[in-house]
Amino acid sequence: MQSPNYWQGERIRLRAVEPEDASIFHAWNRDDPAMSRNLDWVWPPTSIAQQRQWAQAESMKRMENDQLFLVIENQDGDLVGSINTHHCDRRVGNFSYGVAIRPEFRGQGYASEAIRCVMAYFFRELRYQKVTVDVYSFNDASIHLHQKLGFTQEGRLRRTLFTNGAHYDLLIFGMTVEEFEEKGIGDW
Repeated sequence: MQSPNYWQGERIRLRAVEPEDASIFHAWNRDDPAMSRNLDWVWPPTSIAQQRQWAQAESMKRMENDQLFLVIENQDGDLVGSINTHHCDRRVGNFSYGVAIRPEFRGQGYASEAIRCVMAYFFRELRYQKVTVDVYSFNDASIHLHQKLGFTQEGRLRRTLFTNGAHYDLLIFGMTVEEFEEKGIGDW
């Protein structure tokens, strides 16, 4: 049996951040406040020098505590987005991730393919048994994506986020390794 390449999908490749990615991330952060709002909060502007420093530091990082920050690249070599893992708890076997796609590349299946790659690696190589994802209630695209992938909405924390002048709920989605395998999510 041939070993799978967890870092390559049908249309995407996951790779580490390179220093030359700084200008793309800088423009993306500057021009797409909806992306930062969906992931965290609207960040104040940063300089290109700060972005270069971040990209340089990120390019030198090694995986620590199973936390990754990976670039999503399409077949043409375009940086279409990023995916990162966090809240990785090996003892319990649970991890989380965040995914972001640049506006001009949204709706083309890049996020779902990147998620599938990361889940396959964490479930099949690192022996994690569950993934839990937080999604803000106003992020309809992410809600739809996780429902389409077969995640179960496990909870709702009411009014835990304040942005754009209003309070919003946090939705919690989860999937176990058994559900991942039953649904064939990691098969391509």
